[in-house]
Amino acid sequence: MLLYIHGFNSSPLSDKGLVTAQFFAEHYPELNLHQPQLPSTPSEAMELLSAIVESALEDGETLTYIGSSLGGYFASYLAEKYGGRAVLVNPAVTPFDLFDDFIGQQYNSYTDEHYQVLPEHKDQVAAFNTEVILNPDRFLVLLQSGDEVLDYRQAVQKYHCCQLLIQSGGDHSFVGYEEQMHAICQFLFS
Repeated sequence: MLLYIHGFNSSPLSDKGLVTAQFFAEHYPELNLHQPQLPSTPSEAMELLSAIVESALEDGETLTYIGSSLGGYFASYLAEKYGGRAVLVNPAVTPFDLFDDFIGQQYNSYTDEHYQVLPEHKDQVAAFNTEVILNPDRFLVLLQSGDEVLDYRQAVQKYHCCQLLIQSGGDHSFVGYEEQMHAICQFLFS
């Protein structure tokens, strides 16, 4: 099972989500790929993700994850808690530190959803923090130094013991993501 986890205010319909779906449909059609649209509430998002993972475990499936931004933060938690390998793309390291900037009305252009970010969402996100990576062999972290949303150096510090691919330039979307798909699969399935 591969669980693709999108970032804050994003969707499986983002460029990375679509590239991921197309690549796996073409190259791994037998793979059980999940790309859920996450609820806007962090605790509800994790309930959904955990239910998918627990169902896959009950079915004896191998766990793999691709998480982008906030999705990378969630994927870290899931891989540490349940096992499996995770590829993190420009992952958020301490997203709860950024939540104050987003409190209030939000709009997700992918889903046409208007919703509220509330102060308690900050604590909900913080509950899924993996301060120390206990299983570094489970992670491949893709970073671009030009990320305009997150400071890539925080991810370098947190995931220093993991396999890192750091590219100069780029941006938060991870320019050239599609070029990394074979390396991603080699890591997840080898």
